[in-house]
Amino acid sequence: MLQLRASVVLKELIQTSPKRSFSDIIRHKKTLPNAYIYSGAYPDGRISKLKTVCNGRPFILPLAGRRFLCTKTEGAIDPTEPVKKDESVQEATADKRRKAGILPCLEDLLFYSIAEGQERIPAHKFITALKATGLRTGDPRLKECMDMLKVTLKSTSDGVMLDRHLFKKCVQSNIVLLTQAFRKKFVIPDFQPFASQIDALYEKARNLSGGLVADYIPQLAKFSPDLWAVSICTVDGQRHTVGDTKVPFCLQSCVKPLKYAIAVHDHGTEYVHRFIGKEPSGLRFNKLFLDEDGKDYNHQLQHDCFFLQSILQWASNAEKFDYMMSFLKMMAGNEYVGFSNATFQSERESGDRNFAIGYYLKEKKCFPDGTDMTAVLDLYFQLCSIEVTCESASVMAATLANGGFCPITGERVLSPESVRDTLSLMHSCGMYDFSGQFAFHVGLPAKSGVSGGILLVVPNVMGIMCWSPPLDKLGNSVRGIQFCTDLVSLFNFHNYDNLRHFAKKLDPRREGGEQRQYTFGPQDNESLSNELALKDTVWTKVWPTEHNEDSFTTFTTCFMQFIWKRFSLF
Repeated sequence: MLQLRASVVLKELIQTSPKRSFSDIIRHKKTLPNAYIYSGAYPDGRISKLKTVCNGRPFILPLAGRRFLCTKTEGAIDPTEPVKKDESVQEATADKRRKAGILPCLEDLLFYSIAEGQERIPAHKFITALKATGLRTGDPRLKECMDMLKVTLKSTSDGVMLDRHLFKKCVQSNIVLLTQAFRKKFVIPDFQPFASQIDALYEKARNLSGGLVADYIPQLAKFSPDLWAVSICTVDGQRHTVGDTKVPFCLQSCVKPLKYAIAVHDHGTEYVHRFIGKEPSGLRFNKLFLDEDGKDYNHQLQHDCFFLQSILQWASNAEKFDYMMSFLKMMAGNEYVGFSNATFQSERESGDRNFAIGYYLKEKKCFPDGTDMTAVLDLYFQLCSIEVTCESASVMAATLANGGFCPITGERVLSPESVRDTLSLMHSCGMYDFSGQFAFHVGLPAKSGVSGGILLVVPNVMGIMCWSPPLDKLGNSVRGIQFCTDLVSLFNFHNYDNLRHFAKKLDPRREGGEQRQYTFGPQDNESLSNELALKDTVWTKVWPTEHNEDSFTTFTTCFMQFIWKRFSLF
């Protein structure tokens, strides 16, 4: 049974309810000698702090994840009144609302949380606090805010400080995104501790030696074996990079799942898989071999990339290449996607094996009618020579993790069907002959390339790009494999880490990154009460003497809202 230690307030409500309606109680401001407000006493101390502001009136700092109901009081706007568009009138109305004790708007709350009691804040303090959430000042979604900030700072006397009005002017165009960030509503709520743990994993992998830089494509052999970079982009656009993340490199085989996703997006799964299979081959990626149906095993093999080029039904290679580039740029949120002509020429000159595979498949009639084999191979070499940085490739991976929506632009790039099918094949076939081992130990969709990249997807959480040129004997980045393995050892990102009764790992998706707690069997009433933090519920007196109709209205509304929510749980 739900137990509450009732105060004079509860007694008054119980005694008066049979005699008077609820609206009558609200209208009589002398009904209660004092005003009270409810506050849950959580065992772990997570409770909102009550502070006195605005001429001695009470103001409750909002907690993340909790909404507070504002009722109409003196100075509030009546919804039946016509809306006035004049900015000065709106500002005067806002001031009147604040003086009346109404909770401030989102822009004001954001200012107060950053200002920490000061009337003005330096612009760099806002920028620092913004970066701590994982957002970047160059995020396309914050363009209006950053542009206004630059203009506003030029108009100030010192070019540094922002008062509440100037701050509100800067952030109001992007207030929803900023509020989510500062209230820790992103997928990684405590981003700075998570970034520090990523840095530690990066340093551990950097100390590895061994592996050889690919030299069968002469242009790839020019990269230093000391290069090492990791870049992360979450589905909410939180970013973290460490290492040589701005050095361009070619996607090579990492482009294969992206081509497949585009093909399925345009033509559908059924049509694409008329020409390619879905099974891991267990063979080298450039092996001359078909399955029993005369198809290649999966799109991650060299053969099926030729098929994908052949089913893109445009008139010329130039149009196909431009189409693919525009798609990849959308996936990368318009960040860097380039082309290395030197690598293209190098691949073409050393591509005898690929020519042999292509003509073998043509002889077996594996291509659609009318396919120009030379044009298909040229386009294949061109797409493998597309350049990215770790940063832009991590956004591509995050687009896959986000179900086809680019996280930093909000644009729909791929259909959900194409993303699902792509991740399924990446999980089973993406890491060459190491695919089974990777699926077993890491349990995440990934694709590696001979340039040293590993495109890793944590569905609904983030995309990661690791890049280091030295490869192991199976063609995967030595440091990249180590980083992915350590990542899943630390965090519960493996597809099956969330099984009940499983060993606990850190969960960065939970505030504080604490280990996920599991409850076994049905809960009794006492356990449920403890979980809901109702066992030690108390009534906290806020202001003892002054009370009026507005304060009592706010109290009664909050009280009835509390009673409704609590009893609806049972």
